Amino acid sequence: MRAFIFPGQGSQKVGMGVELADASGAARDVFGEVDEALGQHLAKLMAEGPAGELTMTANAQPAIMAHSIAVLRTLGVDLDGNADFVAGHSLGEYSALCGAGTFALAETAKLLRIRGNAMQAAVPVGVGAMAALLGVDIAMAEEIAAACAEGEVCEVANDNDPGQVVLSGHAGAIDRVVERAKDMGAKRAIKLPVSAPFHCSLMQPAADRMAEALGRASMHSPSVPLVANVTASAGADVDAIRDQLVTQVTGRVRWRESVAWMADQGVTQFVEVGGKVLGPMVKKIAPDAETVNLVSMDDIEAFAKEV
Repeated sequence: MRAFIFPGQGSQKVGMGVELADASGAARDVFGEVDEALGQHLAKLMAEGPAGELTMTANAQPAIMAHSIAVLRTLGVDLDGNADFVAGHSLGEYSALCGAGTFALAETAKLLRIRGNAMQAAVPVGVGAMAALLGVDIAMAEEIAAACAEGEVCEVANDNDPGQVVLSGHAGAIDRVVERAKDMGAKRAIKLPVSAPFHCSLMQPAADRMAEALGRASMHSPSVPLVANVTASAGADVDAIRDQLVTQVTGRVRWRESVAWMADQGVTQFVEVGGKVLGPMVKKIAPDAETVNLVSMDDIEAFAKEV
């Protein structure tokens, strides 16, 4: 069994998609359609930077999605019949749903622009922060979060793999996490270079905005079941997926549990579309699974021979 998985924010870099656009008409069409949908030369920003502008949440989210879909369309295979599940890390869930036909490409780009702007606007810059805990399991991470909250928000945002958990919340609480985590059993605590505290209750205004946007969006049942971030299990019901995408804004990304669930169902190959960040997490969760990364034309051409 095979799952196609899609990376989230942080996988963007200047130059992304350039080789694909040079080699693939399908990729050029994707980038052109996203540019038209957003009324922006996003493909040029992806190719040339500046990096600071590309990293802005409102740009990074549609850019990462566009790159993943460009890779998928260059590969030229339908997920239906070639994948048993799709999943994505945070915004990657939108890429997965676009690939599986739930959202049209232009609609996905517009939703991610709304999502990026809403998440950035939900909390004033400097009020929130995030930190990655290394060498902890989820139980220890929850203990550290509770101990460092001191009346502020401090919550698990991403349960990435057996040794990496990301916390999110008020900046003061996250500073306490960085100061105390090692003494509480973590190997390291690293403050992340993000502009907002994603996937915690401080994001509620963004969740409300996405409920409005998704309520208006045209959605279809995915051709392949989606393993949702907030449930770590698969489904294809449109109403449930809409609710999950709203909950996801403030909810925990249960990536470790999602991969473990897929492995338990019999998935032996995880194909990361457009990045190289999820594969290492998968190997820590399901060591016997095969991971494939599709980024370059060489990657795509080699994998195309398998499917």
